[in-house]
Amino acid sequence: MAKRERVMRMSVEQPLWRALTGYRVLTVLYAIGLFATTYDRFARPWVAVAFFAFLLVWTLATLPRVAGAANCTKRFLAADLTVALAGILLTRVADSATRIDSGGPTLPSIWTAGAVLAFAIKGGWRWAAFASTLVAAANIVERGSPTRDTVHNVILVWVASIAIGYVVEVARASERTLARALEIEAATRERERLARDIHDGVLQVLAMVQRRGTALGGEAAELGRMAGEQEAALRTLVSGGLVPVSRVSEDAALGAVVRAVDEPDDEDPAGPLDLRALLAPYTTARVTLSEPGAPVPLDPPAARELAAAVGAALDNVRRHVGADARAWILVEDEPDSVIVTVRDDGPGIPEGRLAQAEGEGRLGVALSIRGRLRELGGTAELVSVPGQGTEVELKVPKDARGKARTR
Repeated sequence: MAKRERVMRMSVEQPLWRALTGYRVLTVLYAIGLFATTYDRFARPWVAVAFFAFLLVWTLATLPRVAGAANCTKRFLAADLTVALAGILLTRVADSATRIDSGGPTLPSIWTAGAVLAFAIKGGWRWAAFASTLVAAANIVERGSPTRDTVHNVILVWVASIAIGYVVEVARASERTLARALEIEAATRERERLARDIHDGVLQVLAMVQRRGTALGGEAAELGRMAGEQEAALRTLVSGGLVPVSRVSEDAALGAVVRAVDEPDDEDPAGPLDLRALLAPYTTARVTLSEPGAPVPLDPPAARELAAAVGAALDNVRRHVGADARAWILVEDEPDSVIVTVRDDGPGIPEGRLAQAEGEGRLGVALSIRGRLRELGGTAELVSVPGQGTEVELKVPKDARGKARTR
């Protein structure tokens, strides 16, 4: 059994969570060390000691919470921000008014930024703006008035957290886009593998049944004919399935998503149509389609009219040559035009027969084929040699738009 590919998702956020974990540990140690160097200047140092003891235990106990987005819940973020705000407001209780007015640091100091950054990494710039605004309000209340240093620090935390939140959103969107693209690539490779298996097994069996049935004759010949038709239909389905799927990129609030979609089946789709897709249904056990490996884009009305002209040519083959006649469709994608040639193995058309048919009012070739091409600004050339079959060359300029017909 073939090994299936597995798409591996890589998280671009995980390094940020690891950095936040280290930041919280280092800043709590920094805040404690800063307090220890100025212990004798505090009005109520026991309040600060109690707060720092709680802050150290809280920081170490909640390290698993900031190890990833899954554990960092909204409830934890709210509690963590509450600890930071409480520490800011307790500064006025623990420290002297003189030191506060002179610009002394708050009790949690730069540890507070870690709580805001957790909001930014978890929810993006909007969450960061909310958390940093509450911290700014707490700092202003602690200072008593918006001093120059306070405003400077508030703006710094506000801008930095929002910027980081925005970067996280962009990184998350890029990760989702890459993951989806990898999934589509893996699905395409799996489809190609299945197509190879079908080609190596089922198609070869159907072809063998067709050959043996034709050779045996009788009811076996009918079975061979049906196998040939199924082979042609399955071959068309497999080759059509290998055309790359369409992708739509959506840029939403939760990030960009690339998804596979079906081509719109409207009368006037937004973009050009691939002529190959319109000609594929004509393929049968008696009709062979040869096409380029790349799409053959044409304006939708022009593509439909050209495909209809090909259908009219095949109808003429069945009507005048017979149901057992073989036909070949060749598609050529030139720089400024598209050429489709329909050839059969019939006895050919006697000289003057087309003019006679038009005089009798039988306008199949004149209207169904040449008329369609004339409306597109193209040409339809018919070459027939008695005993060597008939060839119809349909040429359409790539800038042709045509007129959609009602059918």
